Amino acid sequence: MHPRPSPIAAALYTLRDLQVDVIIMHGPAGCCFRTGRLLEDEKIRVITTAMNENDYIFGASDKLVDTIHEVYDTFKPEKIGIVGTCVSMIIGENMKQSVQQAGVDCDIIIVETHAGFSEGDNTSGAIATLKAANEAGIIPIEEVERQTLMLQKATELEKTRGMAKGEYIKPNYGDNKVKVANIILDAIKQDKKVSIVLNAKKETSYLFADIMTIPWQDYDLKAPVYIANTDEEIGLDYIRNHAKVVNDNVSKPINYITGGLDEYPITGTNAEEILADLDSDITVILGVPHAVDVNKIPGTTIAVTDGPRLVKPLNDMGYDYVITELDAHSKTLGCENIVESEFAQTLRGLLE
Repeated sequence: MHPRPSPIAAALYTLRDLQVDVIIMHGPAGCCFRTGRLLEDEKIRVITTAMNENDYIFGASDKLVDTIHEVYDTFKPEKIGIVGTCVSMIIGENMKQSVQQAGVDCDIIIVETHAGFSEGDNTSGAIATLKAANEAGIIPIEEVERQTLMLQKATELEKTRGMAKGEYIKPNYGDNKVKVANIILDAIKQDKKVSIVLNAKKETSYLFADIMTIPWQDYDLKAPVYIANTDEEIGLDYIRNHAKVVNDNVSKPINYITGGLDEYPITGTNAEEILADLDSDITVILGVPHAVDVNKIPGTTIAVTDGPRLVKPLNDMGYDYVITELDAHSKTLGCENIVESEFAQTLRGLLE
């Protein structure tokens, strides 16, 4: 029932991960406007063919050819992504033929997707992009298969534990950050065992990992155990670099690595096994906490999410406390280092 990211938006973000220089959206100028503008922060030019009512009837193949030429002449890109929209796909625009007619000398990833796919999952746009990138010779089929499995598991996660379960969920902004921060600090000061788990999605790790940059030793406190899905050897180069930046900027080495930043649907299970052995008094799970079965974790549990509509599902799962970090995606787009989070700042303020 809730508005959800569309396959078009997922395709755009996946092209970002593939580090294209320019994205052409074959559709109206207003289609996916917010996503397109946010991607400008990633230094990606997002262009449209600005289809209009006449084009819906007579087609706009010539417009796409002209736009490809203009993009190539203006930006001299090495890699272009072309994404379909509801209009161009439903009327049957042949984007591959237009690319052949344009005949420009660069890699072009052609993604035939739109927001009205029958299955309705936004991840279908990402999967279509990966397959198109393989067809263009950009990534190997093994990487397509690995990421497709991750995306399918991400969809399953949202449908079973997240905000895509079907019923209406009222937005909720969770527990008071000062209250929850004091619970964590009191436990650390009493020399109780505290674990912090980063189970974040791609660039959002820059915000959620901020709590792990706090220099606990400067306050004569024992640092929590750090667990994170920041394997620097998994995923596209763009994603691996995010993992490296996080690992290089936390206040102490990560104690346990659970997998890669694009593996968040399954790294929660790896974290469960580690946490069961640790038997911590308090566990804080950041990013995608609903990927972790809280019933398998001893002690007090705190979830930190970016979705107000995830607060109720997380409470229903059994988390003792849930707090929200709003706009994690928009705050971290285009960033190349750790981004300040409200919860981490709350902790810092109480430590001073």
